[in-house]
Amino acid sequence: MTDTDVVPFRVEIPQAEVDELRDRLARTRWPADQALDGERGIPLGLTQQLAARMAGEWDWREHEAALNAHDQVATTVDGTRIHAVHARSAAADAPVLVLLHGWPGSVVEFQRVIAPLQELAHVVVPSLPGYGFSGPTPDGGWTSQRMAAAVAELLARLGYDRYVVHGGDWGSRVARDLAVLQPERVAGLHVTMTMGLADPDDERAAARATRYAQELSGYMKTQATKPLSLAPALTDSPAGQLAWIAERFRDWTDPASDVLGPQTVDQVLANIAVYWFTGTAGSSSQLYWERREHPDDTWSATVPTGVSVFPHDLHRPVRHVVEAATNLVSWSELPRGGHFPAVEVPDLLVAELRSFLQLVTGTQSSR
Repeated sequence: MTDTDVVPFRVEIPQAEVDELRDRLARTRWPADQALDGERGIPLGLTQQLAARMAGEWDWREHEAALNAHDQVATTVDGTRIHAVHARSAAADAPVLVLLHGWPGSVVEFQRVIAPLQELAHVVVPSLPGYGFSGPTPDGGWTSQRMAAAVAELLARLGYDRYVVHGGDWGSRVARDLAVLQPERVAGLHVTMTMGLADPDDERAAARATRYAQELSGYMKTQATKPLSLAPALTDSPAGQLAWIAERFRDWTDPASDVLGPQTVDQVLANIAVYWFTGTAGSSSQLYWERREHPDDTWSATVPTGVSVFPHDLHRPVRHVVEAATNLVSWSELPRGGHFPAVEVPDLLVAELRSFLQLVTGTQSSR
């Protein structure tokens, strides 16, 4: 086998590591439960409740089996392993759809949308370099542009020379950079966030941006300036990793989605477990530092672009700004959902992606 080979991959976490996770959670040294006023982060009681579930009835093997129900691959690109779910359509000539997660997401984030999208397309879901089963990366410098180049190389090795790419969070930035890097190969770009395209005069967008800057961006400032200081705590403490990520799912989602409630909490815990089992708390945080050092915000003006706006997402795209910078062919404002639509409202995201695929490739949906 050479570094350029694409080989089958299975998620197989040793039982000793699963047992260690449960044991560490059961032995967590919790802070004192103080009587404190105001919103100061995820409540201690909620973190303890989630930890008790993760150490108890939650079953990692169920989610491992869900991942392994799809073909997966791995290859070495630019000195690091790149992993991806590769769920092929029954139709050999089906279009290719690439789904890109961000932080604190993973391939688990798309668990409930892969199968319905596979009815229409070959679905490729990479773990971004430094994240999950594509990490930790052995070096720095993994900008979103470098990640886009790695995804492009993975797709080429899979034999795909034309594809539609979707992304949210950092995935939207990597998808955007992929469209800039290889516009001749990207048949369509679909995103839920439009990083770098803002309108300070749009009242709704400005209010969302102000709340993010004042109340929700503490994690970002830490990861963008001192990621190495944070990494030991998150890598050594599963309760710390749990609280750090669960807070994002609590704060960035539609309250009606109740993502930490009974319908989806186990998927959220599995997403967190991917960071724990792979030890990628530190390497995944580095992208925030890289973004601060390399702030380029170029968008393709030629690749057909679609935007789905979910009402409770972190940032609110502004249509006229996006139209001025891109070849906008699709714009939807959805009634429900937030930052993690594949978890919160998978039905709406699947419908959006089916419609966009049909628009840019001419593929007829079976539904």
